Amino acid sequence: SSRVLWTLAVTQFLDLRVANFFERMINDEGQLIDLYIPRKCSATNRLITSDDNASIQVNIGNVNEKGLYTKEYTTFAFTGLVRARGETDAASTGSPSLPRS
Repeated sequence: SSRVLWTLAVTQFLDLRVANFFERMINDEGQLIDLYIPRKCSATNRLITSDDNASIQVNIGNVNEKGLYTKEYTTFAFTGLVRARGETDAASTGSPSLPRS
C-alpha cells in the first residue's frame, strides 16, 4: 500500500542522513571530531535523541564457563519508550518476543 511505500522511503532517507552525519564526524586522519556521538537503542535500532532523559546505557560483564568475569562487557542502550513498556529485560536477554515498533 502507499503507507508502506511512504514508510520505506522515509526510512531510506533517514538512513542516508544518518550515514552522512557519521561521515562528517570523522576527520581525514580518522579521528572523531564531535563531542556528541548518538547512540542506537539495542531493542529497536532507533537513534536515541539527546532529549530522551529516560534512556539508559548498561554495561553487562561477560563471564566464562566457570562464571568468572572476563574483564570484557557487552553494552546495551535503551530508549525511554522501551523502558516505559517494561521491555528492557527481554531485549537484553535476546528474547524474540519483543515487538519492533
